[in-house]
Order: sequence, then structure tokens, then C-alpha cells
Amino acid sequence: MLFFHKSEMELIKVESVHLTDLQPVRVKEETQQHTGWEENHQEPHNFINGEKSVASSHTDKNFSQKRTLVKTSFTCDQCGKSFMRKGVLNDHMRIHTREKPFTCLQCGKSFTNKGNLKLHMGTHMREKPYRCDQCGKSFIRQGFLSYHMRIHTGEKPYLCDQCGRRFTRRRLLNEHMRSHTGEKPYMCSQCGKGFSRSENLKIHLRIHTGEKPFRCDQCGKNFIRKRLLSDHMRSHTGEKPHVCVECGKGFSLKENLKCHMRIHTGEKPYRCDECGKSFQFKGKLNHHLRIHTGAKPFTCNQCGKSYTQPDSLTYHLRSHAGIKPFKCNQCGKAFILASHLKKHMKAHSRRLEDSPQNPHWRKTLQVLALRQEFQSVRTAEHTRASSQRRETVPVPFM
Repeated sequence: MLFFHKSEMELIKVESVHLTDLQPVRVKEETQQHTGWEENHQEPHNFINGEKSVASSHTDKNFSQKRTLVKTSFTCDQCGKSFMRKGVLNDHMRIHTREKPFTCLQCGKSFTNKGNLKLHMGTHMREKPYRCDQCGKSFIRQGFLSYHMRIHTGEKPYLCDQCGRRFTRRRLLNEHMRSHTGEKPYMCSQCGKGFSRSENLKIHLRIHTGEKPFRCDQCGKNFIRKRLLSDHMRSHTGEKPHVCVECGKGFSLKENLKCHMRIHTGEKPYRCDECGKSFQFKGKLNHHLRIHTGAKPFTCNQCGKSYTQPDSLTYHLRSHAGIKPFKCNQCGKAFILASHLKKHMKAHSRRLEDSPQNPHWRKTLQVLALRQEFQSVRTAEHTRASSQRRETVPVPFM
């Protein structure tokens, strides 16, 4: 940055008249800054040795700081994030307002900025020139292919300095960091619940709208998330990819395997604050807490009877509907509960033991006869011993 004497400044002022059409604010501001500096500091730049005075270096520093402040002065009043350009801030604000002014004319999908719409249009035109050599998958951008290649190479260059977890993309790291900071910039306008990711907010809104876009083609059941549909499909295919290494039992969901492992480890992470009792599953703790609170949230809409557990209400409703799904295969009698059927089957087992049709019936009778004979012998011996003790008792002298 160069500074001039007053006569040279007059020349700059004259020339600035011709520059006002291009940069009116900046030229006026710099001219005023130069004029103010010239009035307070009379020490000019040394053009011969190319040195600057100390005051000049301080002034350059002030100008540098001012330019930095101007670049980061566009701040979001919703989450406090700052941007160098106002246009970027405007794009960012659409995250909070959920405004999507750029709409695809072919499928109607909307986007917050024009760049994302342009990328989306490539999916309709099928232009995916960047192909993965490992699996053959194609992408519309070179950057997307680079991210994809990290799946094959296992590269995760973005490290969380809080917990050491690694990620393939910086965006995923930024979203993960919110789990440490507790930041939830995406707020639901219906209930006020906050989310750390915009995708989670989008899925949450389906609870309010009732939208379930993912449909099972086997039974017609709908889901709000694609992952839930994938998990559900295993109930039709019987697939259980998550296997316990201790007992070999398979599970369709990873969460179910995790809960099952507590049976082997004995882990009971859920503890009751009232009595100190611990449980392996959170649902068991919730059921237990109702003992202390006396809450019975599950009420029959026919008779008004309430229960602490949903299963108890389900069993009770069968009494109104007359449903008895547990049937005895020997006499055909049906029961509401499996425990009632089990108790009934024991009665059949006792009658079978006493029946001549039992192949071990004769042996059973012999065992019973021996037991009665043994009991008679013991009774006789006990009686004889008692009588002998009475005979040996001395009679007191009168």
C-alpha cells in the first residue's frame, strides 16, 4: 500500500471521480482513510530504499484487520455461523426456513440452491461419466467418485479430536462434532424439537405429516425410513445376518444382537433410581418403574381396566374378542395365554402316567407297591420302637 503527499492526494481525488461508477464506496472510503492518515502523520514513504515507517506498518495492519472483518461479517442469527459472502449466507438461511426455490421440472423435487439442482438434473439425463474401476458404479462428479473410492480403500482421513472416530468426508465429521457440542441447528416448526442433521429433521417431519414413502411390496406395510423397510424385509426373507459368536443365534437387527449379548456378559446397564435394581433392557426398566409410580397407561377401551404393560392389555382384549390362539393338540381345548395351555398339558401328563395305555404303566404300579410296602415297614418299626421306650420308663416311688 502506497501513501503520497498532499499534492499527490489531490491527483488521486481527481482520478477517483472517474472510478465512482465502478467502485464508489471503496474509493471514497480509501480516499478518506488516506486523507485522515496524512493529516495525522506527516512521515511519507521512503521510495528510495523501499522502507516504510512504523506508523505505515501499523496502518497496513489496521487495513488488513478491516478486510478480514468484512469477509466474516455475515453471520446467521439462527445458529451463529459466519460466512464470507452474503450470497452464501442467503443459501444457508434456507436450511432454517426450509425454503427450496429451485425445482426440477421433470420430477418436481426442490433444492435450496441452483448448484444442487444442476447436479440432480444429471440423474435424469443419465450423464455419469465417472466410473469406479472396483465395482462399476458411476457418478456425475469426480468428487463423488473420490468419496466412493474410500469405501474400497478404507481411507478415513477426517479424525475427530474428541473421541478418535474417523470419517470419509468432512461433512460427516462436522455433523458428528455436534454430538460433542450438543448443537442442534435444525428445529422442527411443529413441536420445537432440534436435530443435528437436516436429514433427521426431514424424517422427523413425516411423523407430523403422516408420510410413509417406503412401502413393502410383500405385505403393503409402509415406513418413514428406508432402513426400517430394509429391516422389515428380513421378516419375509428370514435373513438373520447378525450372529452371536457365543451361541450362534441369529438376529435380523444389529440392535437385537447387541441386547442379546448382555445375556452372555451379564451386563445390566439400566438401573432403577428408586430401589437400585438393574435390568438388561430399557423396556424392562420402564415396566419396573411403574411399580413405584403406580402408573397403568394401557387401558381397555371396552371395560376401562388398566394395565402396566402392553402385553397384559393384549391378553385382556382377547377375552372380549373371544380369541384363544393356544390350542391343546390332545383334547382341542383352547386358551388365551400360553401359560394356561402349559398348565393344562401337565394334567394330561399326570393322567397318562395312571393310564393302562402307558407303556410303563406296569412298572409304575410296581414302584408304587414297593413304596407303600416300604412305608408300612417304617411305620411298624416306628410303632414298635415307641412302645419299647414306654416300657423302659421307670415308675416313680410313691
